[in-house]
Amino acid sequence: MPDSSSSGPPAFATKSDLAYTRVRDLILSGDLEPGAVLPQAALAQTIGISTTPLREALRRLKQEGLVELDAHRDARVRPLDATEARDLLELRRSLDPLAASLAAQRRTEADLADIRAALDGLEALSARPSVPQLESHHRFHAAIHRASHNALLMETLDGLWVKSDRYRRHGLEAGRSDEERDARATEHRLLFEAVRDGDEKTAAELMCRHVETSLGARSLDRLGDPEQPR
Repeated sequence: MPDSSSSGPPAFATKSDLAYTRVRDLILSGDLEPGAVLPQAALAQTIGISTTPLREALRRLKQEGLVELDAHRDARVRPLDATEARDLLELRRSLDPLAASLAAQRRTEADLADIRAALDGLEALSARPSVPQLESHHRFHAAIHRASHNALLMETLDGLWVKSDRYRRHGLEAGRSDEERDARATEHRLLFEAVRDGDEKTAAELMCRHVETSLGARSLDRLGDPEQPR
């Protein structure tokens, strides 16, 4: 296990892992915008690798729904899509409250310590959130998911989170008031308290409200109803 006390750059097991992390961060940070063509030779040179591990990384990113690849090996960042935004929101409406409820039932002292630490480490999301800001929110929700002690649910929600980060960024582009940011911070604290207190009903209700007012929901509002002609 890597030494977490080290302040140096993270180590990567393979060049493909390095390329995956670098390109993923460029996408999630908004430096590579939805629909942007990925110049593979230039990207590989910038990262300091050949195009072979880069293509392996792009295939992995395609599986996560972040990149599109065509038969000619051209690649681009997957455009935002109203149908995908709706699908992600519908799944989260069902699964996130379930995870919160199960966490309130099954959490251990170690789980609560992890959730508390993640809550303390939450960073407010700016209009152009950095990857560390996004990851701080993932850590909080992932800690609740782990406390559900349902491996399939955790795996599913983790995959949804990866696909949802671009829509969170899109939702933030419309701006957010100080009152809205304060309300989100309060929701996070109340979620922790409900799980800590074993209050399954309140935990599920809070998470349901959290999803309904999420940045993903705001992104869907901006993209429009996929069932209506544009």
